[in-house]
Amino acid sequence: MFQENCAYWLRAMLAPAMLAAAMIAGTGPSGAADPSDGQSPEVVLKGHTADLASASFSPDGTKVVTAGSDKTARIWDAKTGATLSVLSGHGEAVRSAKFSPGGKRVVTASRDGTAKVWDAATGRELLTLAGHDGMLEHASFSPDGALVVTASRDKTAIVWDAQSGEIIATLEGHKSPVMYAAFSPDGKRIVTASSDKTARTWDAKSGAQKVILIGHKRMVLKAVFSPDGTRIVTAGSDESARIWNAQTGALIAALTGHERGVRDVAFSPDGNRVITGSSDRTARIWDAGSGDLLLTLPGHGRPVTDVAFSPDGKLAVSGAHDKHARIWDANTGALLLDIANGSEVQTSQFSPDGKRLLTSAFDGVARIWSVDKPAMVENK
Repeated sequence: MFQENCAYWLRAMLAPAMLAAAMIAGTGPSGAADPSDGQSPEVVLKGHTADLASASFSPDGTKVVTAGSDKTARIWDAKTGATLSVLSGHGEAVRSAKFSPGGKRVVTASRDGTAKVWDAATGRELLTLAGHDGMLEHASFSPDGALVVTASRDKTAIVWDAQSGEIIATLEGHKSPVMYAAFSPDGKRIVTASSDKTARTWDAKSGAQKVILIGHKRMVLKAVFSPDGTRIVTAGSDESARIWNAQTGALIAALTGHERGVRDVAFSPDGNRVITGSSDRTARIWDAGSGDLLLTLPGHGRPVTDVAFSPDGKLAVSGAHDKHARIWDANTGALLLDIANGSEVQTSQFSPDGKRLLTSAFDGVARIWSVDKPAMVENK
């Protein structure tokens, strides 16, 4: 597992050079059309000059924001693919970019140690959130858009006022880098995931530590609340995911069975199921109450890096470094659509209406695919 983690960070550091070599060979952002095994993307978002870390739809599905290792984020028209704004100003790779709940602002997190808040309509920089002593891994808005939380390799997370940029609270206690931070659905709590093998919950306003989730034997890569805020699921490099009581920190279920580290995890919209993606090349769906394995979603040829449910919970997606994203029936496990993305999939997200899929990739390109039922039947 140590080798796996080292490979992950080495790949991230070498990404820009590897991408440049690909562009010389004609296969990068300025290269040939995308192979797609019979399905072509509806929209290709091409403009970054290095690999993408993430891509996200706006809450209304009309825009996309991408985060790149070329030190920029970009806002795109999700229908035409036109570049609306280039968010320039970071000094190092941008690791995440997210819209505010109302879609009027964007927050970016960078390896330069800062986060920035931008006007989503004009691309104008509104705030620079400077206060960390290390690279940032993630940033996101609270559900009401009033706060921002940032996760850093300096072992802390910081809560910021999203209007003034003032520090509300510094979340100190982790012994190793904080890999991820997320608000609870009501915005009153934050959960952090760390390579110190723990996740922790905090009061979002005071910064007081609530509970420590202890049980993973290796680094925790992600932690998120359930839709009702009563539970937390964590993804660990120890080949497991775990579901916890968000109030007490008690372990509800250990999701064991993966043969390599779990890289991503998500609750279904109703909170009754959990999906995991693993370096063992599979995704799996679990009962969130009992922890029982419901479905194994096989077929990828390389690590699964990203998983998600559709907004109605009927579909699931797994994106992998085998350059494929796969759409599954979340109830039966049937493979409905196998998308050849053309490059290693970094992230994958359904549109708010569930009819499209957004992928970000190692070649610096984001793509929007149709995943409505007629298209899936035709291309199955």
